[in-house]
Amino acid sequence: MTRQKIRWGILSTANIGMQKVTPAIQASPSSEVVAIASRDQAKARAAADQLGIERAYGSYQELFADPDIDAIYNPLPNHLHVPMTLAAARAGKHVLCEKPIALTAAEAEQLREIPSGIVFMEAFMVRFHPQWHRVREIIRSGELGEVRAINAVFSYHNVDPNNVRNQADIGGGGIMDIGCYPITAARYFFEGEPERVVSLVERDPVFGTDRLASVLADFGGGRQLSFICSTQATPHQRVQVLGTRAKAEIIIPFNAPPNTPTAITIDQGAALEGTLARREILPACDQYTEQAEAFAQAVLGNTPLPYGVEDAIRTMRVIDAIFESEKTGAWAVVKR
Repeated sequence: MTRQKIRWGILSTANIGMQKVTPAIQASPSSEVVAIASRDQAKARAAADQLGIERAYGSYQELFADPDIDAIYNPLPNHLHVPMTLAAARAGKHVLCEKPIALTAAEAEQLREIPSGIVFMEAFMVRFHPQWHRVREIIRSGELGEVRAINAVFSYHNVDPNNVRNQADIGGGGIMDIGCYPITAARYFFEGEPERVVSLVERDPVFGTDRLASVLADFGGGRQLSFICSTQATPHQRVQVLGTRAKAEIIIPFNAPPNTPTAITIDQGAALEGTLARREILPACDQYTEQAEAFAQAVLGNTPLPYGVEDAIRTMRVIDAIFESEKTGAWAVVKR
């Protein structure tokens, strides 16, 4: 590809696309958003006008058939991630798809059918934020000593029955929606995969979704991830990485604000209240734009992505094991 920009089509008028991801893609130097699709032509046109997008389609198939589009962003509900990603890829489009990639690892494995030459990635934007890069740099430097544990919390409060996150049959629930982020954090910072997990899950009696979950994951070699995620608790998020010499903490690890600096701390524990911790400030950064730019550079053939189909499958295998443990009340092995 000799062009300097790739042309994007947005699959649906989902809130995350309209409010965060599509404007961020438009800010990517190597990206241009040229079309958006909905099953409702009027809704597509209104969304296109709102975001200054030229073309609006009343079906997903029309978007896939547009020869001017290079890549698709797929923010559809979870149960449509795999089928619509495959449909787009088979139409010759590169695909950036929202997380979680599938309902099960078995479903995610269908993505191995994506044609050769198509760039695909699951949209964990956090892996493109400088604060995550900096913490991994600190870990690799040895400043923390041997990293033994990662502790994370991610919660919000949402009891809207019409929200897709509260609809169990299409992949709603906290583990799928936000539990996948601590899993990604541990895989990223440990630079490895968990061997087994055990979970304690409490479900909403009406929605049937998991509204509170505690998970412990064994990464082998004395390394552990523990996290809590909830869809019905006060909003909160943290990631702590504990080593034998020091602890690193990302203050806003997942929903980092795009227009203000972020902070991490490195604490040797000399004062237990943390007053002697070193605080590093990272410049303002829109992690969705960074993600879009990295994806575009891969499509343009300049810099390959470190994440693809197999990475997405591995995350789903951990989620599968969490749900298996919920059912059995025992440790569940993470399949390889």
